[in-house]
Amino acid sequence: MRWLGPLLALLLVAGCAELAKSPDESRPAPGNKPAPALGVPKMRSDTLKYLASRNLKPQPTRPLNVRSRCTNKDGGGTRTRLNLLVKEAEVRTFDAEIAMKGRGSCRFRLADFDQVERLPQALLRNKRDPGCLVRMWEEGPRVTIAFNSCPQSCERDAFDYLWPIMVEAKSGRCF
Repeated sequence: MRWLGPLLALLLVAGCAELAKSPDESRPAPGNKPAPALGVPKMRSDTLKYLASRNLKPQPTRPLNVRSRCTNKDGGGTRTRLNLLVKEAEVRTFDAEIAMKGRGSCRFRLADFDQVERLPQALLRNKRDPGCLVRMWEEGPRVTIAFNSCPQSCERDAFDYLWPIMVEAKSGRCF
């Protein structure tokens, strides 16, 4: 009976020991995929798989040139009026009025802004409220004019419903 205690301890230690694997055991059988390493999860992204097969190139950085004098009314009743001239990334004329049915309107004039950047985006900062920014950039055949933190340029809660203005660069048509 004295030998029973040390024997159980020896069996317990032997059960926790690892055995060396032969080279044949470390390779997966044909047709079986190896298990992913623990700690590094294998992620599958359909979006990345789709983009990998496309020949995408970065948008070139060049000075913005656009002229637009347009009006537009969308299906929701929002009316946009824009007068814009940008030459070699210098904003020379900018007057935009966006009226949203039942929400109010927003008005942006170049006289209320200073141009603080030209590239990679034309950036206007409001003279009275430095947090209010208007950004303009080119995306393929379109120019986007986006408004950031400018509720003081709008009536009531119109800024909460303000979307960027899109302009077709060649024709100057806005939508």
